[in-house]
Order: sequence, then C-alpha cells, then structure tokens
Amino acid sequence: MLMEDDDLTVEDLWKETKEEAPEIVAQEGPKPDTEIFSLRTTANREDQVMDFVVSNVSRKKMAVFSIIRPHGMRGYIFIEAASKVDAEQACYDVPYARGILAKPVEYKEIEYMLEQVKVQMNIRKNDVVEIISGPFKREQAKVTRIDHGKEEAVVELLEAAVPIPITVKMDAIKVVRRDNAEGAELEAM
Repeated sequence: MLMEDDDLTVEDLWKETKEEAPEIVAQEGPKPDTEIFSLRTTANREDQVMDFVVSNVSRKKMAVFSIIRPHGMRGYIFIEAASKVDAEQACYDVPYARGILAKPVEYKEIEYMLEQVKVQMNIRKNDVVEIISGPFKREQAKVTRIDHGKEEAVVELLEAAVPIPITVKMDAIKVVRRDNAEGAELEAM
C-alpha cells in the first residue's frame, strides 16, 4: 500500500511548510552506495513514525543508516538506506506511514535543511551532574575525568554505596552544581 508520487520534489515539499530552517546535525553526508528516500507520513505524527521505523530497523537488522526528521517540515521524513526495498521494509506496516515516494532524493536537495553543529560542553572535573538519559537517568553523579576527544565523561554516582566509575557521553549529562573558588552553583538547565 505504498504510494508513489513522481511530481513532487523536496524543494516543493519544503516550500509548503513555510517554516525556518531546521536545527539538525549532519555528519558527513550520505554513505557511499546508499540512497535517501522520502517517507510520506500523517502530518504531526512524524516523531511516532520515526520511533516505529527505528524499532523495525533495529529488530529486523535492515540496511538503514539514518532517519532524518527536518524540523518544521510536516508530513515527511527521510530515510537513508542501501536500497528502496530496505526503506520500504523499514516502514512496512508502520502506523501513520503513508508510503515511500518513487524517486530517491539527492543529498544536495536536502543539504540546506541540515546544519553541522559542534557544541562546546562546559563540564569540568568535580562538577556535580545529573544523568539525563540511559539506565541511570535522574541520578546525580560527580565528574572524575573528561575525555574531550571521545566526548565522554567518567562519573561516580553520589547515592551509590560503593563508588563505581561509569563512562557516559557528555550529552547525556547536565551540570547541576559546580565547585569552584566562589562556591557558585549553577541552576539546573
């Protein structure tokens, strides 16, 4: 029940939304030997469709490499896959997914919707942080070491009976309190 629409281009779809450019992280463009496909969805259900597609891909081990939901573009998400069959299988039987468009999308057509972002983390050794994702979500911990190259921090949980070092990504923690010369505290973000 996949719908094919030969006349639409990404430019046309983007102009329909009349929204500002999104804030999406683009790494290096598409992988070699892959194509980008447009998946038509029910408007305002893009996040749910993405969750279902990610679940399908991880469960069935398909050749899908990335899924992009441009902010402000309603009714469409983009799937980078090895073939159209993989993209169709990823969205097969997904609620609110209405079908893959017939033509693949060129990377240069959606490149302007993507934005490369390098975020500077303001996390230091001895900061008290809150873990915001993963199995230790909402736990507070103290930073013992930072690896800026890998963007990871080693933390020890404050509530643990025995301090065990845990390595977490820096984007999975936020600073709650900073111990410095003035003893100033940061507000939870």
